[in-house]
Amino acid sequence: MRNHRSLARGFTLLELLVVILIIAMLAGYVGPRLFGKVGEARSKTAAGQMKSLSDALDQYRLDNGGYPTTEQGLGALTAKPADANKWNGPYLTKEVPKDPWDRPYVYKRPGENGREFDLLTLGADGKAGGSGEDADIAY
Repeated sequence: MRNHRSLARGFTLLELLVVILIIAMLAGYVGPRLFGKVGEARSKTAAGQMKSLSDALDQYRLDNGGYPTTEQGLGALTAKPADANKWNGPYLTKEVPKDPWDRPYVYKRPGENGREFDLLTLGADGKAGGSGEDADIAY
């Protein structure tokens, strides 16, 4: 007759180590791919937000005859500037969003290279230039 203890046997240390090794290998393979998608999603979010801001800026220009000055900034889309007599806003339903890295978007008027305005985010590092997730995104 067998003892009941021998039937309720646990895992050996070797079996546990093999399972942990398999989990670590899967995490090493899936982790970088998953985190790469997070950076890509932030870049796409920034591009979408800047499209919405650009559309609101265009509506502001139609009403007021020009884009807000650099000093007025994107805040002119939600609060009437003192010198905007034909302001018909707010041009955004919510406050001006921050970029996906929790920094304000950069708005300059006039823009560089003959553009009416520049609207951009400096990416994850918050510095001009860079590549990958650190790259600047301009609209």
